[in-house]
Amino acid sequence: MSTFSSSGPGRVGGCPDGTFCALLAGLCSVRHGLALILQLCNFSIYTQQMNLSIAITAMVNSTVAPSQPNVPAYDWSPEIQGIILSSLNYGSFVAPIPTGYMAGIFGAKSVVGTGLLASSVLTLFIPLAADAGVALLIVLRVIQGIAQVMVSTGQYSIWVKWAPPLERSQLTSMAGSGSMLGTFIVLLTGGLICQNIGWPYVFYIFGGIGCACCLLWFPLVYNDPGNHPFISAGEKRYIACSLAQQDCSPGWTLPLKAMILSLPLWAIVVSYFCEYWLFYTIMSYTPTYISSVLQTNLRDSGILSALPFVVGCVCIILSGLLADFLLSRRVLRLVTIRKLFTAIGNGPAGGRRGWGGSFHGTTMVFLALSSAFSSLCEAGVLVNFLDIAPRYAGFLKGLMQIFAHIAGAISPTVAGVLINQVRPNVLMNVHKRNSQRLCHSH
Repeated sequence: MSTFSSSGPGRVGGCPDGTFCALLAGLCSVRHGLALILQLCNFSIYTQQMNLSIAITAMVNSTVAPSQPNVPAYDWSPEIQGIILSSLNYGSFVAPIPTGYMAGIFGAKSVVGTGLLASSVLTLFIPLAADAGVALLIVLRVIQGIAQVMVSTGQYSIWVKWAPPLERSQLTSMAGSGSMLGTFIVLLTGGLICQNIGWPYVFYIFGGIGCACCLLWFPLVYNDPGNHPFISAGEKRYIACSLAQQDCSPGWTLPLKAMILSLPLWAIVVSYFCEYWLFYTIMSYTPTYISSVLQTNLRDSGILSALPFVVGCVCIILSGLLADFLLSRRVLRLVTIRKLFTAIGNGPAGGRRGWGGSFHGTTMVFLALSSAFSSLCEAGVLVNFLDIAPRYAGFLKGLMQIFAHIAGAISPTVAGVLINQVRPNVLMNVHKRNSQRLCHSH
């Protein structure tokens, strides 16, 4: 089939520049609209994941702003604060695999939509739960964490029937970029919201945005292009033709023995673990590094901490477009593209985290480069399971999430031990350099 309709690659509507017009028409398609809705969902989920981490400094008695006498404050010890923050992940080790499996059987629309609605509503109730007591707040956070796993795991099942192989990278990366965008926005605005109108509004605002996303999700998202009321016949035909050779039908049984013996699957698992080890390390300690080593105030620390994530958001989208371009033009094979993007994403990204010193400009450049390189993995290993076994995409994504959460549980602890060993020397060097700068300035 040499040409396609206006929703697929090829000459479009007699346009002399068929490639450009096909790209423009493709970006206006229902499948790209679905990617944008998923981007908003991921944006909401990540703001809801991080909002308590931002607000908790304003929630405890020792740091409450004196200009806000009507805002509640709590006498929580550092140990209690740690339990509250980590409680979001308590269900993360058991929920991904059942969630992914059910999304593959019953469809992502109901699983993701239910998870997004539940997480958003529970976010609105966090201030009330905090007033009621720590125990209720922890229970709410555990349930909220399970709901958020439903969104992050279940969404990949929808691309099994919606993403043509030549557009798989760009669609998944566009949707996944919402996580970086959400992290950027909550780091940038969370502190300002707490400072100016009070910490409860962090939960009201981002919980309300999540509820608004549900109003888009349920009426506009369908598990199968064949059932969508607004899709054009041309786009429906293009997707069906591109997926004709792919087994998309879900099944209740799983080839567990074949999965256990699959070396490509284990390679993806190991790469997933390594990528999320780096991700959770930078997520956990970038704000602390910027505030303590670079000696910045709270406002500047939030802005500087957010910058690498907006770079990552842009680069995730560009990496997906680049991967699909290389595949559609047959510059590289699919397996070569996935390996190349994964190697570049994990290699230089990890190396650049070890440099920067205590100089603001150099450090921020390396942090931005690290985020840019690691975003390439979104078009590499993070989508590779859709290539090797699309029929079991939901279950495999759940399996990957388990290893991602294991990395998230271990890496901050290991980094904390290493930081504790070198922290006195680092701070002494920072103090010495700052003293030298003051002397030179005078």
